[in-house]
Amino acid sequence: IGKPVANTQFYLLDEHKQPVPLGVPGEIYIGGAGVARGYLNRDDLTAERFLKDPFSKVPNARMYKTGDLGRYLPDGNIEYLGRNDDQVKIRGFRIELGEIEAKLAQAPNIKETVVLAREDVPGDKRLVAYFTQHSPDE
Repeated sequence: IGKPVANTQFYLLDEHKQPVPLGVPGEIYIGGAGVARGYLNRDDLTAERFLKDPFSKVPNARMYKTGDLGRYLPDGNIEYLGRNDDQVKIRGFRIELGEIEAKLAQAPNIKETVVLAREDVPGDKRLVAYFTQHSPDE
């Protein structure tokens, strides 16, 4: 990922929202002037992801909980390590696999679902859904 640009801060924090030491994985939080106030019409998601920035001296400063994992390298850059949830990015769109699974599970006769992002052909990432049906006896 590198280093933050002007007027932006990156924080790598543990599960207690405390900074992690050099080389230790943590969740990436972004603070600074460019952080939005929240999601439009999604107060629940806003409360979960846009938090008070305890590291800033600016009143009412916010930080964004990205869901991305990283670690500090000795040169101060941040190395991206993946996600801490089921979100994937396909063709520039962030997709929550769990939301698709939940929607599929509402279909009649569907018992279980799982959705994966597969890249069988390099550069051609696709969503694939697997499911089981209720047996006629259920």
